[in-house]
Amino acid sequence: MLRKSGRLGVRYVLEGAVRKSSGKVRITGQLIDAATGAHIWADRFERELTDVFALQDEVTVAVVSAIQPELLRKEIALATRRRPENLTAYDYYLRAMQQYYLSTREGFAEVIRLAHRALELDPRFGLVAALAGVCHARNVLVGHAVDPQFERKEAVRLLRLALSRDDGDPDTLALAGIISAYMVGDNESAIEMADRAVALNPNSFLAWGCRGQVYRVAGLPEEALRSFERAIRMSPVDPLLHLTFFGMAHAFIELRRFEEAIVAGKRALRQNPSYPGAYRCLASALAHLGRDLEVREAAARVLELDPGFTISAWIARGGQSSAKLVIEGLRKAGLPE
Repeated sequence: MLRKSGRLGVRYVLEGAVRKSSGKVRITGQLIDAATGAHIWADRFERELTDVFALQDEVTVAVVSAIQPELLRKEIALATRRRPENLTAYDYYLRAMQQYYLSTREGFAEVIRLAHRALELDPRFGLVAALAGVCHARNVLVGHAVDPQFERKEAVRLLRLALSRDDGDPDTLALAGIISAYMVGDNESAIEMADRAVALNPNSFLAWGCRGQVYRVAGLPEEALRSFERAIRMSPVDPLLHLTFFGMAHAFIELRRFEEAIVAGKRALRQNPSYPGAYRCLASALAHLGRDLEVREAAARVLELDPGFTISAWIARGGQSSAKLVIEGLRKAGLPE
């Protein structure tokens, strides 16, 4: 099979087998690199054989959601091993994604640089424009921006560029929705884009995660939680999982589910120990519960990671109009006004 796949120009092969016994069915699958024969992913699914069509849909979602992040990581690894002079626009995008996963000031700067290189090669690459726009937006939101007004304008410019190039790609729509929610404050448009993204690709971690953030910013925490939970099912070990748990912590606080917010905040930190948003949520939730010693520790970490943090400056960065209980908790935590 692998020799035939190579002649056909196929990079990956998905193989599987089905066995049935005593009203149960066992389905095995494996994803193979056609060039090397290496196994990239393998799993087994065992289910009751009651509704074959429901079973088919369930296994399809499980397989696609497992394979998508593995393929992306494989492609990133291939891109980083290639000589720079041979990179295509898509290779630049993959390198940019590797930097985006770091969620650092330096990483965002490198994403923006690589994205512009990709756009020089392929001016119609809407997804990479949206990715650069999100990095400009995140620079504003996390306090990295030296010139917040410039970063905000660039985020909106790249949002419009991305949509003018490709408004039918689910990942482009998902990232554009984030920029619209935070930088433009247009929740209606952001929700419309987020809903279209998950309709176009219901197996996308990125689409569901962005939809959760959009609904959270719009003041709809229950729907946000449903999206975040779906995102985790799609990709339970995704490199951006810390953002999902942060969003859940934020939503739990607004629903007065403070204990659950603390659990989600700590899970975010296990994924990314230096993510300031998780510490903000912990400080707020702990303050609501009156756990003073832990509050002081979380608040100290907020100021350590974001030395210029004040509550008013954080609100001005955008997207916090519905975060009333989070803000109340930050004030109770003694963070500077």
